[in-house]
Amino acid sequence: MTSKKVPDGVMAEIVGIPGRLVSAWAAHDAVAFSRLFIEDGSMILPGVYKKGREEIRRHMEAGYAGQYKGTTVAGSPLEAKPLGDDAVALITVGGVIAPGEKEYSDREAIRASWILVRDDDGVWRLSVYHNCPRDLAG
Repeated sequence: MTSKKVPDGVMAEIVGIPGRLVSAWAAHDAVAFSRLFIEDGSMILPGVYKKGREEIRRHMEAGYAGQYKGTTVAGSPLEAKPLGDDAVALITVGGVIAPGEKEYSDREAIRASWILVRDDDGVWRLSVYHNCPRDLAG
């Protein structure tokens, strides 16, 4: 079995979501970041598991005041796979860009999986987001 193609209209909506994340991050807007998720969405980062918009918002708020202060992010889709009429898996590559830099370093490069669902209001949102380092350490 091979994956089906994501319809063009859906793909246009889906590929816009990483851009909305980049914009929310650039503004250090934890509320906008958390609204990219469904109400009980999950975010998994190395050493981090947050469930629900409120936990995600609090995590990002603390991050923007701490380890992510002054940072931006970049990312781009690698592939998308439909999981059903209202669900898509998206794989991206990107990373956190340190203050004063224009690109992310190899050390900060990640690959991410996004499980996107069409929410009750018809908007595509994250059900699950997970990222890991792009390259093996060492």
